Amino acid sequence: MRIPDPFTLIIFGGTGDLSHRKLFPALFKLYFQKRLASSFKIVGLGRRTYSDEVYREQIAASLNEKIESDSERERLTSFLEHVHFQPLDVSKKTDFKALQDRLLKFDKNIQKNILFYLATAPAFFAPVARELAALNLQKEVEGQQWRRIILEKPFGTDLESANILNTELLACFDEHQIYRIDHYLGKESVQNILAFRFANGLFQPLWNRRHIHRIEVTAAESLGVEDRGGYYDHSGAMRDMIQNHLLQLLAVIAMEPPNQFDPDSIRDEKAKVLKALRPIKGSEIHQHVIRGQYIGSKIRGEKVPGYREELNVDTKSSRETFVAIKANIDNERWQGVPFYIRTGKRLPTRVSEVVIHFNGPGHQLFHEQSGDHLGENQLVLRIQPDEGVLLKFGLKVPGAGFKIAPVGMDFHYSDMNADDLPEAYERLILDALVGDNTLYARADAVQAAWKYVDPILEYWRQHPNTKLYGYPAGTWGPPETLSLFENTEEDWRYPCKNLSSDDTYCEL
Repeated sequence: MRIPDPFTLIIFGGTGDLSHRKLFPALFKLYFQKRLASSFKIVGLGRRTYSDEVYREQIAASLNEKIESDSERERLTSFLEHVHFQPLDVSKKTDFKALQDRLLKFDKNIQKNILFYLATAPAFFAPVARELAALNLQKEVEGQQWRRIILEKPFGTDLESANILNTELLACFDEHQIYRIDHYLGKESVQNILAFRFANGLFQPLWNRRHIHRIEVTAAESLGVEDRGGYYDHSGAMRDMIQNHLLQLLAVIAMEPPNQFDPDSIRDEKAKVLKALRPIKGSEIHQHVIRGQYIGSKIRGEKVPGYREELNVDTKSSRETFVAIKANIDNERWQGVPFYIRTGKRLPTRVSEVVIHFNGPGHQLFHEQSGDHLGENQLVLRIQPDEGVLLKFGLKVPGAGFKIAPVGMDFHYSDMNADDLPEAYERLILDALVGDNTLYARADAVQAAWKYVDPILEYWRQHPNTKLYGYPAGTWGPPETLSLFENTEEDWRYPCKNLSSDDTYCEL
């Protein structure tokens, strides 16, 4: 178990939704599991003038909704004693000085090591960094004290803004101090892809173009934009999901084995994958990218609105709520292997998974009895829900003849007594506290991802009449995505295809 040194965690946006829903539940879970230092402080910042007691009451109310056991409830009071509140308006330099004065009142061991968490709008990232640097609050002393800063996505809205933001941050903090969080990489099942690939001699030799025909990456959401219509209408699926979560996931799937299993080596290999993505430009975009937008429909008998009917969404909006991409990686391992990426809102269920389609046998002995594709093996890496691994292969149907039917061998994390998988934020916050940035995005990887999606976004901006396919809410997106495949007999894997009318759970 990695236990961090005594620390102070300062949360900008300490009264916001992210703090209440994710950060404090993660911190309390780490505290309950005795994975935090014995001495620490958590300081929530916000414009309000709460006392520590009032702030603690609000945090307690949020945590009580998630606490399930008496033993957790008994530890809540002692956890809250570590929680404080400090009023701060980002636009007021005097408030930053007041924060510095407050920190100096803490125990010297606690005030040495500080993690700044910016759970704020991206517009505040650079101003906050500048004010912290102006007071030398970012200053480290090797071997004696550390200072780190976590930034929530989005990291820029395009390549230019990402480069500007990165320049502004590096003027205040060194790269090793900057932790660009992507909660997808904190999921246990995403980390397991690395273990699955590099710890098993069975699969590692097969992980290349000689044995793999194509790879699918799916991140489906059953909900619409809910109360995020204003944000989403400026973002869309490409910025919200593809540029960060799914391209980072793609890098984990496709990276070369690192020379050592350390943060720099792993992040070097991930960045190489993103830099090797073949650009999609101009007329090629129609052949490689399909965008869609959900329209009103009935789901399990309940009428749901279309995207343009959602709160704070332009009634003529052309913002994409679904994207499917055929991507290619130009390197020795993956040359000629297409990667099919799709994500969307208002799909049939919430599910994220990776599907590896292996090449079939060179000679189909059982073609006449069973058809063309029963010899194709699939490896499904389920990220959420029902986390696990499924291997599909063909076996003989009992009885006379040699008819082959697909069967599966599956593994579930629950088989390892891992019913209570750690939340992504638990792992990522703990990593930042101990100085492990393996699962955080580095500047060059972020820039490479923006460089890949920027030409697509710019093309859509310059050509507003580019096809935007409507798809009824509750379906798997526009059927036009089938045009991305290289032959007409290929298709997506449809997890949970046989959902009953009252079932929203997606088994592996």
